[in-house]
Amino acid sequence: MHLSQTQFGLWAAMAIHDTSSVVGAGLKYGQAALIVATTVKLVRTLWIVPVAMATAILFRTRARVQWPWFVLLFLVAAWLSVEWPSAKPAWTAITQVAKSGFAVTLFLIGSGLSRKAIGTIGWRPMALGVLLWLMVSSVTLLCIRAKWIGL
Repeated sequence: MHLSQTQFGLWAAMAIHDTSSVVGAGLKYGQAALIVATTVKLVRTLWIVPVAMATAILFRTRARVQWPWFVLLFLVAAWLSVEWPSAKPAWTAITQVAKSGFAVTLFLIGSGLSRKAIGTIGWRPMALGVLLWLMVSSVTLLCIRAKWIGL
């Protein structure tokens, strides 16, 4: 599709639902794509909390909001790397371990899908999911290529 690293990272963050899959796609495309994809996806994920709280207040529900802990850990890691730039060798080692962890996570997610699991779900929800993914990914790609989003 002749996307730049930045364009691909933006597309991956907007068109791929699962955060670990976004990271995997960005990592496969290149370092700049990985940075853009991860940053945009985590920023989007941060919006879960205020949107969930606003919805609970708006509809006056007592629903308990589940905090996505990986977001909190990401913020702590970002803060630590800014506060202690002299520990860059440690952050580099931690980054390498994290990349390996993401690869293992992606493998485990992929290995959890089986014909039996798909059969249990049924074809209609699967078809709907595929159709929605195709629509979102296509529209997002068109917007990025037309430079309506971001770049």
